[in-house]
Amino acid sequence: VQCSGNGRASYRPKVPGVQWERGAVGNARWTGVRLLDVLAKAGLQTNGRHVQFQGADYPMAETVPLFVRSIPIEKALHPDTILAYEMNGRPLPLLHGAPLRVVTPGWMADSCIKWLTDITVQQDEAQGYYMQTAYRYPARPVTPGEMIAASDLQPVEAMVVKSLIAQPEEGASLRLGPVTIQGVAWTGEGKIVSVEVSLDEGRTWEEARLIGEDQPYGWRQWQYLWPATSGRRTILCRATDDRGVTQPETSPWNPSGFFWNGWDRVGVTVGG
Repeated sequence: VQCSGNGRASYRPKVPGVQWERGAVGNARWTGVRLLDVLAKAGLQTNGRHVQFQGADYPMAETVPLFVRSIPIEKALHPDTILAYEMNGRPLPLLHGAPLRVVTPGWMADSCIKWLTDITVQQDEAQGYYMQTAYRYPARPVTPGEMIAASDLQPVEAMVVKSLIAQPEEGASLRLGPVTIQGVAWTGEGKIVSVEVSLDEGRTWEEARLIGEDQPYGWRQWQYLWPATSGRRTILCRATDDRGVTQPETSPWNPSGFFWNGWDRVGVTVGG
């Protein structure tokens, strides 16, 4: 589960919004009932093209709109889209949406509505701020300051391929000798097939080792053993998924700061 703005702080020029760096992402095992089974039990009609969700949470001020969003019927009927009531083998915690939360595997977290109370099958996308204004991004390349027509915006949906360095941390002081570099990598509705590490600003890359079993929609841990030499060093990482898409050096700029997946970088000092 990842916030659409995870990594927003890395965009240049900066964009408004919470300046997330790396932390707006997490990995969990969800248990629930398939949404398609619930819709079938309710007598789903085939003419609906979108499924709208609303939760029990209400804004603290009258000027703030309700958080209502929808997903296309194809995603709603995917057998992996569920209404979750357990997280990591335990009852779903209140802060994570108990008693019932939508989980749309491989898509950004704005589709994973918490505290679910209402499901509506309808012809059109949900109306309101959080569907028609927020959580939309350009369907074509744009430049900072450019006016973007509403027709050129599309809803945030699937995640993009991405990897992060968990250790060592930014600014760490390391000893000479072998250093274990490790982190996580994930993608949208595919799977990670490789992670690479660079110690020379991306001129050359070395393959990292993927750890553990590949779990559908989950992140993949990775490690790389680096024979560290003295001086200031920058560690870079990038991932590739099974569609052949490799994490880019930087992400295309967009006014909401969504989908940042540029190479992750950590600066360290290795002692003499």
